[in-house]
Amino acid sequence: MMDKLASIGFYTLRDERARTSSVSSPLHRCELLLTSRCNFNCPYCRKRAGPDIDQSLASAIVLAWMNEGLKNIRFSGGEPTLYKPIFDLIYIARRGRAEHIAISTNGSASQETYEHLLTAGVNDFSVSLDACCSATGDTMSGVQGHWKQVIQNIQFLAARTYTTVGIVLTDANVREARETILLAESLGVSDIRIIPAAQVASVLPSLDLPKSLLGKYPILKYRISSYRPVRGLFPCDNPRCPLVLDDMAMDENGFHYPCIIYMRERGSPIGQFNGDIRQVRDDRLRWSEEHDCFSDPICKGNCLDVCIAYNNRWRELRT
Repeated sequence: MMDKLASIGFYTLRDERARTSSVSSPLHRCELLLTSRCNFNCPYCRKRAGPDIDQSLASAIVLAWMNEGLKNIRFSGGEPTLYKPIFDLIYIARRGRAEHIAISTNGSASQETYEHLLTAGVNDFSVSLDACCSATGDTMSGVQGHWKQVIQNIQFLAARTYTTVGIVLTDANVREARETILLAESLGVSDIRIIPAAQVASVLPSLDLPKSLLGKYPILKYRISSYRPVRGLFPCDNPRCPLVLDDMAMDENGFHYPCIIYMRERGSPIGQFNGDIRQVRDDRLRWSEEHDCFSDPICKGNCLDVCIAYNNRWRELRT
């Protein structure tokens, strides 16, 4: 299962990782929230209020991650392109030889900004694409007049590096999901991720997509053909979350969480980074050993299918 996941773009979810992960193994995937500011007002977004992360704190976190052998780093927000010192953080990650430097963006920045990010070393973009037309695009972004620019930027990035689009489904856009997927294909994207918003049912609608398209986009195919809902644990699933051993999300105050979803759903942090990354990893080991995911409504109801698959595989390989 993990080899299959690895081959479709989930580049950290491999059997070898599950066999060897510990608080001493290299970090595999970390996400840093740079700012809560955003020029969009998406109705499904779990909005946060707070200052931008202090540049010295952000630099210390990224450097600490690099010293732990971090392979894949993602900068998110809010809208991370609004955070001006992002280029300094990209430099630290690039100097630390991160394999993937990723940005999650709403796609509304200037093309010049994205060109600068590419030049700086970003090689993975995740862009929100929640509509197939400007009217719905304005509804889903909560602002007017950005849809055309987002489309142009997706096409620009997709021609230059690994670029996926994320389609969050709500009652407002679910009827256009198929057309939005076909639009994404026409823009030349590397893959397509669809996911129901946390506020709606976690079962995907029937989309009747051509087999040729599913063959082209393995992440999309995985999600479309999955036997389970996108979110939520089954009774047979691993009640522990070993994913946290070498994977983490941090907010603008240096608090670290089991994952980005847990943070956005306003779960309690595991702890706070105080300059000692070893303490952070020890705290995460303790949380993994003691935390019952079935007793936690965020984990039980919102854990993603791929994360569940990894945690289950971890258990299989360790027993």
